[in-house]
Amino acid sequence: MTMQKIEQEAGKAIIRGSCARGFEGVAAAFAENFISRGEVGASVCITHEGKVVADLWGGHKAKDGAAWEEDTVSIVFSCTKGAAALCAHMLADRGQLDFNQPVKEIWPEFAVNGKEEATVGMMLDHSVGVPHIRAQLKDGAYYDWDYMTDLVAREEAFWKPGTRNGYHGVTFAWTVGEIVRRVAGKPLGQFFQEEVAGPLGLDFWIGLPEDKEPRVAGMINAPLDPEAPVGKFTQAILSDPASPSSLFLMNNGKADFNSRAAHEAEIGSANGITNGRGLAGMYAPLANGGALGGVKLVSPEAVTRMSRVSMATREDATLLIPTRFGLGFMKSMDNRGETPGNQSSVILSEAAFGHVGMGGSIGFADPEAGMSFGYSMNQMGMGILLNERGQAVVDAAYRAIGYRTNEGGAWTR
Repeated sequence: MTMQKIEQEAGKAIIRGSCARGFEGVAAAFAENFISRGEVGASVCITHEGKVVADLWGGHKAKDGAAWEEDTVSIVFSCTKGAAALCAHMLADRGQLDFNQPVKEIWPEFAVNGKEEATVGMMLDHSVGVPHIRAQLKDGAYYDWDYMTDLVAREEAFWKPGTRNGYHGVTFAWTVGEIVRRVAGKPLGQFFQEEVAGPLGLDFWIGLPEDKEPRVAGMINAPLDPEAPVGKFTQAILSDPASPSSLFLMNNGKADFNSRAAHEAEIGSANGITNGRGLAGMYAPLANGGALGGVKLVSPEAVTRMSRVSMATREDATLLIPTRFGLGFMKSMDNRGETPGNQSSVILSEAAFGHVGMGGSIGFADPEAGMSFGYSMNQMGMGILLNERGQAVVDAAYRAIGYRTNEGGAWTR
């Protein structure tokens, strides 16, 4: 496969890297993000049928700062959930974990206060009923594993587990993460490094080593738009401090995700640090039957299980929009027909599974298309799911492999 070198100006940015013939539209969409959509620094990587077909980066690590280099990384927020979920699926594929298994058999302390009948699968599909913690969190709470796992275990269920879902935006780190730790006998971050990132040669960490810190691009908050329509999620944050929506965003122990403390902690829902290459690299085996280049993560049967919808709802109890989840992964969610302010979407194919990160990063596998995708950036965007920058590059990737339309709620050929 012929790869063409890319080095071009895009607004105030320089884009570098390479892409294969037929994927020029991906490079064009990526460049347009810098020209007209407010991109500051970003990277994108795509594999198709086991080969890298686009690997691009550009812009700046901060506004008017140093260049975003080939090895620059950044926090990808909830894209980390895909990494944590993968660890759980690997344990299940080895026969060490059963998604129908009662949590109380692994973590007895969790089976209290209405959570007695919770199953492992409910923890992965956001139906276990602990979308956040009601009590005010101490400063630095997210950096303290034992403190957070104890609170999650003792929390009274917001609903009977399994009866509905509400995005466990941060607590996923300790529901799924503690299950992985107890079954694997090692911390989630260590398991991921030894079993996934290391064997695949990825720059991807859940708990960043200090010597990697100079490579991290700091996150830039999304610009406020006073003219933007206010959705139900924002309304709940402003009007109901006891709601899962408000607790998720506001009760955060003063977490600073640009700090060294946040980077070195193990927050398996929110502090993975990588780039587009790391995200696409993690999902590449899953887009090719579970194994690639001599590294087997899971069986083909496990990939099929990952791609299935496990929980879908008209109104997610936290995000307050329609959502669709597999066991730990997001599925295509087309909310473009909802009312203004409630239209956040992530439009993939029906076979694809992955995860969006707050601000707009995304990684996913599409086993039907044989494609994996990763996009990371430092300028966060508005909206709950994917914003126009990430979706534009996703759309270009699907067009490059012959998909024609996403008007039906998912990309189709």
